[in-house]
Amino acid sequence: MSQYENYNKDDIISLVKKEDVKFIRLQFVDIQGTLKNVAISVDQLENALEGNIMFDGSAIEGFVRSSEADMYLKPDLSTFCIFPWRPQQGKVGRLICDIYKADGNPYEGDPRYVLKKVIKEAAELGYKFKIGPDFEFFLFHTDDNGDPTTVTHDKAGYFDLGPIDLGENVRRDMVLTLQNMGFNIKASHHEASPGQHEIDFKEDFALQAAENITTIKLVVKVIAQRHGLHATFMPKPKADINGSGMHCNIHLCNEDVDDLLYDECDENKLSKEGYYLINGLLKHAKGLTALTNPTINSYKRLVAGYEAPVKIGYTTSENSLMIRIPSSKSKNNSIELRTPDPSANPYLVIAAIIKSALDGLENKQVPKEELFDQINFDMNDILNSNYCLPSNLKDALISLNKDEVLRDTLGECFDSFVESKTIEWNEYNSIVHDWELRKYISRY
Repeated sequence: MSQYENYNKDDIISLVKKEDVKFIRLQFVDIQGTLKNVAISVDQLENALEGNIMFDGSAIEGFVRSSEADMYLKPDLSTFCIFPWRPQQGKVGRLICDIYKADGNPYEGDPRYVLKKVIKEAAELGYKFKIGPDFEFFLFHTDDNGDPTTVTHDKAGYFDLGPIDLGENVRRDMVLTLQNMGFNIKASHHEASPGQHEIDFKEDFALQAAENITTIKLVVKVIAQRHGLHATFMPKPKADINGSGMHCNIHLCNEDVDDLLYDECDENKLSKEGYYLINGLLKHAKGLTALTNPTINSYKRLVAGYEAPVKIGYTTSENSLMIRIPSSKSKNNSIELRTPDPSANPYLVIAAIIKSALDGLENKQVPKEELFDQINFDMNDILNSNYCLPSNLKDALISLNKDEVLRDTLGECFDSFVESKTIEWNEYNSIVHDWELRKYISRY
């Protein structure tokens, strides 16, 4: 079973009847990347497949004003699937949708539209991008009310297994469910921190990769809940341990060549296109960080000493740099962008990655020599902000605002994203936190 099929409307109607599907979820994401849906019964399916299901866009964060509220959901038929964890009778299916305005035109503030626009631009230049995400997440107990705690259910570490890794059964069920839905999973294992897990997915074309990410997060949370646990993709839920990333493995190809990043004659087995691509990512690193790491909490992960990137550079080994070139012995090369975390909006972040890469490919410049394998990171580097990733959301937003390429990429999503994140930053700064009370209330 493939996750994406070339369905037509009759195929879906027939499959729904055959599988006794009773409800369809028409899914999309808001500006934060949060999955939303409008649920319909099957008697509305034909109407939905024609793109006639309307919803109030003004109720969705980052969408339109109330005076422009009428929005329509147009399903992408290739995304149809049946959720395997629902009842065998009265099953639930889903379709991922594009957002359209009442005048019949695509809504340009839809994150999916932003990504599709960038994919089209890449295709016009002769490029296709594939993205393979490595997902990290935590499994925590819930309290008596069913609310999540930060109490982990195991004390295992990197690559540990049962009986120490008590999440092994949960992770196995997640993998089996995802495989049942057509996902191609490369590996799964316990991560470095107690209660932390990783599932790695084979690369897929950019739009499908974004759909994969939204679906994976839903599946992981549902299966964890069925085991009485809470799965969180919060980047840094606990201090003093490693946070959770969503490293993105970037592959580049075209109509004729499956791997444009490989060169067996290069010391790092990387082609000139690979170096150009890296330079584009480094050039836009600071503005890009606002999208790869879009929450206040994201920057609690991006600190030295916890296997997370803090510096702008590229490497074959050093894990404090934002880009790693994995060792390659065959023609299936990739570039690993280590900054993203799983709180990112997958459509916006992949669009920004591709656009930054395209800028590098068009300008045909290789990265500066001093940006490669910066092992030593002393106070001079810290004071020289040119080498450092933003240390907080506010600085990242300032960098994004200055980056005309990324601003243009986001289009109508730019103002909505920045406004939403500025509100988040101001709210955080207005709150007196427990650390402040412990630090100052007795001293002053």
